[in-house]
Amino acid sequence: MHLTCVVGARPNFPKVAPILAAAAERSNIECRLVHTGQHYDERMSTLFFTELGLPAPDVYLGVGSGSHAAQTARVMLAFDEALDQCATDVVLVVGDVNSTLACSLVAAKRGIAVAHVEAGLRSGDRTMPEELNRILTDQLSDYLFTTERTAANNLRAEGIPSERIFFVGNVMIDTLFRNRERSRESAVLERLHVVPRGYALCTLHRPSNVDSRRDAENTARALDVLCAQLPVVLPLHPRTRSKLQTFGLLERVQSLPGIAIIEPQGYLDFLALMDNARVVLTDSGGVQEETTALGVPCLTFRENTERPITVTEGTNQLIGLSPQRLAAALDALLSRPNLDYRTPELWDGRAAHRILDVLQPVSAVRRLAA
Repeated sequence: MHLTCVVGARPNFPKVAPILAAAAERSNIECRLVHTGQHYDERMSTLFFTELGLPAPDVYLGVGSGSHAAQTARVMLAFDEALDQCATDVVLVVGDVNSTLACSLVAAKRGIAVAHVEAGLRSGDRTMPEELNRILTDQLSDYLFTTERTAANNLRAEGIPSERIFFVGNVMIDTLFRNRERSRESAVLERLHVVPRGYALCTLHRPSNVDSRRDAENTARALDVLCAQLPVVLPLHPRTRSKLQTFGLLERVQSLPGIAIIEPQGYLDFLALMDNARVVLTDSGGVQEETTALGVPCLTFRENTERPITVTEGTNQLIGLSPQRLAAALDALLSRPNLDYRTPELWDGRAAHRILDVLQPVSAVRRLAA
């Protein structure tokens, strides 16, 4: 089978890594990696590739940043040319970034099968660009691989036939389990002078939290609440830093007592910070999943989540965008010694193998159909 895997931005890297590793163990799969270059931080991209053991991309499209429309269009044009270079039975896309949708659309129009990893996740908020990417990618896909059983309900409600839907588990957790022991060798806690379970980790970057002055000020108030309870480690997303600076809030945040503002971290250092935190405050979907797998309390600073299983079974609480609700949630959390949670079904480190078990017969089926 000729499999083309697509990555575009940093959140894609740990999702594709276990699929490429599993494919390398199978002699009847020829795998090619295409990096669209949607994520344009070369230092962080290179670091993630090195830490996760990802091979150098076979094709690098280098599309860079831009508006959603411009970026999606550039990916489509470049990926269309890339597909001319090599036979492809399946294009495999992950997550919900612009590259995910763009490459799915190109493949579908060429009559190439599309496999979507993390299919069926829905926040119900169509103002999020990621939500539109998820919905449209799923409509284009032939193989829809889900991380939790409720995702299949979303897909069936949108008219996706059940025979296209495969519950396989979570590839993000494959990567986490594979690298957790390595992350324990990280010296990031010592560098930041924090102790295990003695600090909060915070990651906030979504438009609903930083794009307007009102939203950025609300985020600054939330950080004030967090710093009143615990020392805070804040890996500051470039977008968040830029918005805080634009609205004159960066110095205010930098002056909060007990806050350590650092650059975005590599995979292993960030995993170490998550694994040892007393609590994580985030608006990231992936972090909600990873904290659940690690058993670390997570407070999600959003009105909705596309990962409901992290709330119903995991360690995540959806607290909305109110600093007051954050304060109440922190008080309740810090007064409890233990969390009642469980690791979701099939989050066991074998999701990538299940995906390939489904896809391996594809090339033979397509040849017979031809």
